[in-house]
Amino acid sequence: MARPSDPAAGSPLADIEELFPELREYAATATRLHPRPGQPGPLDSSIGGPLRWPADESWPYCTGREHYVDRLLTPETVRRMRRVYAAATARAAATGLPYRLTDAEDADVPEFDYTEPVSLAKTPIALVPVAQVYRHDVADLTGPPDADLLQVLWCPLDHPDNGYSPWVELRWRRTADLGEQLATAPDPVVVNENYLPTPCLVRPEQVREYQYVGLLPENLKKRLYAWEKQSGHSYQTDLSLAPGWKIGGFANWSLSDWHPVDCTECGAAMTLLLTASSGEQNGSARWRSADDPDGNPVDVLIGRGYALHVFACPTAPTHPPATVMQ
Repeated sequence: MARPSDPAAGSPLADIEELFPELREYAATATRLHPRPGQPGPLDSSIGGPLRWPADESWPYCTGREHYVDRLLTPETVRRMRRVYAAATARAAATGLPYRLTDAEDADVPEFDYTEPVSLAKTPIALVPVAQVYRHDVADLTGPPDADLLQVLWCPLDHPDNGYSPWVELRWRRTADLGEQLATAPDPVVVNENYLPTPCLVRPEQVREYQYVGLLPENLKKRLYAWEKQSGHSYQTDLSLAPGWKIGGFANWSLSDWHPVDCTECGAAMTLLLTASSGEQNGSARWRSADDPDGNPVDVLIGRGYALHVFACPTAPTHPPATVMQ
């Protein structure tokens, strides 16, 4: 009979807790969001879609913070570029011809080195919707006990005082208290194109994760490494951390190694709330869904292809969040 750790067993990863019972102490559920391009509305859980924003509440702006500026574009320019590139990609796939832009398409996108005036980054920048998650869609959503809606926004420019990543704000809401909705959210005057999410519907999937390998006890790590050599599987890639956009679970610390993330208001150790990712796959068949779109449907790029982990205070979720690029 094939052993559970032998690939011939058919589902070697399903029995990992039988092989390593200690892992049960380092397990948690997470919800992968599986974004796919669509037309979400304010009543939908979404990535980059419209928020169910109260009409009597001011839209948040980033003011008084320093921005690192590389290339500035208007949101409409970014959206137009994406439409052009998507049309060219679809045409190449349909015809089998090489990918290229028509003369008209080429004239409709700015030159690679084009940028809007740098001075615009010093004006108030409207935050952009990043995620909206209803509790009835995501069982792993934590937060204030009376809140059933999480809204995540960020400033779409790099912040030197925040690890050269977007500045994030959270809104927790009780939908029963929401009245008239804001008709149209303001666009920021300029954005870093990598921080303007393409609106996506989500297909939540709850998964089981295990702690980042560097945070496991030394003896357990050694046994896992031995199992990897024998089985041909990777704990880190195949088992522990789901790729892509997700709610909850564990953070990947492979870029900088682990460091404490404590609440600036009360000092509590913060927990992972949301992971914003530069892609949906990590190369492992373990996490791949047959109907997932390839590549990066959200069009968000964190750093050089990393993820942005958003942490929240477990004792007071309304305290300011913290972010870590990994």
